[in-house]
Amino acid sequence: MKLGAKIFLSFLLIVCLCLYYPLRRLAGAIITHYGEGVEDALADQANILAGIVEREIKNNSFSPEQWHEIFDGAHNRALAARIYELKKERVDSHIYVTDKQGIVRFDSEYPENEGKDFSQWRDVNRTLQGVYGARTTRRDESDETSSVLYVAAPIMAGGEIAGVLTVVKPSTNIRYFVEGARWNILKSGIFSLIVAGVLSLLVAIWITRPIKRLTRYAKGISDNERPEFPRLDNSEIGAMGRAFAEMQEALEGRRYVEQYVEHLTHELKSPLSAIRGAAELLNEAVSSPKGMDIERQARFISNINGQSKRIQDIVDRMLELASLESRSYRRSSEDVDIGGIIREVCLDKEPLLIARGLTLDVRSPERETVKADGFLLRQALANLVQNAIDFSPDGGTISITADIPPDSSQATFTIADQGPGIPDYAENRVFDKFFSLQRPHTGQKSTGLGLNFVAQVALLHGGKASLANGPHGGAVAILDIRAD
Repeated sequence: MKLGAKIFLSFLLIVCLCLYYPLRRLAGAIITHYGEGVEDALADQANILAGIVEREIKNNSFSPEQWHEIFDGAHNRALAARIYELKKERVDSHIYVTDKQGIVRFDSEYPENEGKDFSQWRDVNRTLQGVYGARTTRRDESDETSSVLYVAAPIMAGGEIAGVLTVVKPSTNIRYFVEGARWNILKSGIFSLIVAGVLSLLVAIWITRPIKRLTRYAKGISDNERPEFPRLDNSEIGAMGRAFAEMQEALEGRRYVEQYVEHLTHELKSPLSAIRGAAELLNEAVSSPKGMDIERQARFISNINGQSKRIQDIVDRMLELASLESRSYRRSSEDVDIGGIIREVCLDKEPLLIARGLTLDVRSPERETVKADGFLLRQALANLVQNAIDFSPDGGTISITADIPPDSSQATFTIADQGPGIPDYAENRVFDKFFSLQRPHTGQKSTGLGLNFVAQVALLHGGKASLANGPHGGAVAILDIRAD
């Protein structure tokens, strides 16, 4: 599924979930709220009629027959009341009156109830007790639309409750309004979902448009084209696009360095081959009885031959290093003796150490091996040690520590010197390609590729490289690699 479709469906799902609960609750509460409104009006009506009955009882003029005539006339009256969408054609309310024992003395709708005991009904029973009385009862238990609302008011005489007047209202019209309101809520919900769907679609298009532009830009670069950088916003997508552009520039610079190293190594191969050939001829010459001691000459020539082969191997490997930055994985992995590789590096640097009066403090595990590219790891450590030598004061100490914690997948190499440390302005640039600082004892700069090489070796081994000022002065370089 495409990202735009995921965003669209996610927004739509969120809106549906957010609308469902409040709309469902509102639809369920409508009948209660309509009932409350009707009950409020019936309570007023019951108390007004109870007041009229109280006056007639006080004047001994209460006449059920007269009340029947009044209600019969009201029920037979032709109505044409338009209440919003409801057309009301007849009066559907009626009342009944009981005495203080709950015996019906008057019923405007069902005269046959007169004389019956209604004291068990909640509206009558509670009103006779001096509290508010009301109830809802279904005329047909199986039909929820047959509910009838009963609201009672006390009839007072001499400060005491002399009876109860109950106003009765069927819920038919209430349900008509409720169903109409529910339908309106449903229509509003559907309309809201449609609007939310359209807005979600627009948001999905708005979010994915710069991504599509960036995809076309990246594809153009991969096809060796030079596409124009797309117009992006200032969001994370825009930042990602600018990072892509910077990466493109870095890759183009990387290709230049690769070509430069390739040319350089090809140029060096020829003289190195000649040196090895000359060494072989010299080896034949010293085999004669004349000249220097044959054993010494043979040992000397053998050493020259071995060193030339080693240089040849380094040159061959330099061709591989030319593509180091373009690699996303290491091509070889072998068991590398940590102590042995550190000793090799220290042995190679021994002439420089002696010349400067520098001391090495080496702490490494004995016979501890890790899976790594031995050549790349050795070159990275050599670069770090050379960097420490360049910045150390004469007679100083360089400490080299290798650590492989138990049950850990990391190997950590720490090289610390006693030099001047890193200036503030250079702390974030020491691993940049071609960035270099002046060496204190020569005033010269290096090529600025050594530390960048170290960082690339660390990345190829799933780790990282760092260089910072030490707590007691000098610089501390840390090379972490994944020991797998």
